[in-house]
Amino acid sequence: MITHQLLILLFIGYIVYTIDIKKNFFPVPVVLVIIGLGLSFVPYFEDFNISKDIIFHVFLPAILFTSAYQFPLKQLKENIGIISALSTLGLIATVGLLGLSIYFAGMLFGGLTLTAAFLLAAILAPTDPVSVTEILKESSGAEQIADVVEGESMINDGTSIVFFTIFLAMFQTGNGFSIGKFITEMLLVSIGGILLGMLAGWLMSKTIRYTKDRKYQVILSAVGAYGAFYIGEAIGVSGVLATVAAGIFVAYEMGKEVKEDTLQESLDGFWDIVTPVLLAVLFLLIGIRGADYLAFSGWGYAVVIFILTVVVRYIIIGGFIYGVPHWRHEFKNDFSTITLTAWSGIKGAMSVALLLWLEEAAAGKDQILVSLAFAVILLSLVIQSIGTYPLSKVLKNLQ
Repeated sequence: MITHQLLILLFIGYIVYTIDIKKNFFPVPVVLVIIGLGLSFVPYFEDFNISKDIIFHVFLPAILFTSAYQFPLKQLKENIGIISALSTLGLIATVGLLGLSIYFAGMLFGGLTLTAAFLLAAILAPTDPVSVTEILKESSGAEQIADVVEGESMINDGTSIVFFTIFLAMFQTGNGFSIGKFITEMLLVSIGGILLGMLAGWLMSKTIRYTKDRKYQVILSAVGAYGAFYIGEAIGVSGVLATVAAGIFVAYEMGKEVKEDTLQESLDGFWDIVTPVLLAVLFLLIGIRGADYLAFSGWGYAVVIFILTVVVRYIIIGGFIYGVPHWRHEFKNDFSTITLTAWSGIKGAMSVALLLWLEEAAAGKDQILVSLAFAVILLSLVIQSIGTYPLSKVLKNLQ
């Protein structure tokens, strides 16, 4: 049954991508999520279920590897400082400030425990620019902002998992928070994942060069992308960061080769097909699965949390840009930069994966937390995706 359902979802995704003409106003992910919500009322999809393990072990490695190896190294080098800061220290500050804000705002709506508030903040902290990066470049010429947003999203996925696992353990056991344990675990998991990814990327790039056949080069890239993720998870380091590091290292190695080399073309031909397929199913799944949790009485609280995610991100980004003289002088218009960067922090694939993890761990309990997370993710996808184009136009006209 699930095979037939997946085939239908893939066909729907094909249709949406094919007729996507006005993507400046209605990005594909939004359309897919709305269709998914509609499909949730179709009896044929009532039992459609994809676990968090499938999202983590099938969807994420391919999506992460593609975004990493296709990310321009020149832009990464130019913006490595602010990308690294936002995806590490910025994420820590975001989870802290957002968690406290959710906790205190919850006092007006029945409230969450402090641990639950931080757990929800960890789910909502990672960003996924989806299709808005192209919108930013086409509508306002904000290439640097798009690069920062995309680069940040690549790295903060791995950092957010560390936060989530720690707060989930605290939420389930009721144990206290240890700053020393947290820092130690974050450094071990993050640095270990990056080192593993660099090793996997180096081995992948060298092995691929011995294989002249395009088909086998593509197969090796898939083995490396998924292998880095699986090995990282197996030995207790970040599989997400391992996959991202492997992709970046492969891009670095390819950049050293002669321009006539066809390896980039071979890999693009495969991964540019795989990624839209996975994203189509993922965003349809968000709509189908989310519908079960959206009929709840906490929508007012969810709207407040959504607003808090944008405001907190604006504060954190503004603090970094205004607080570091180099970045303050680097961007032509601080207000536009901070506003667009904050607004483009859309919740996507990683937030959904963490949410499904929470759903599985909760096993039917704490449904309000799951419902709040689903509602905020949907609000983010729809409102921020649709709002990016007009906002970028307005800010451009103000300059």
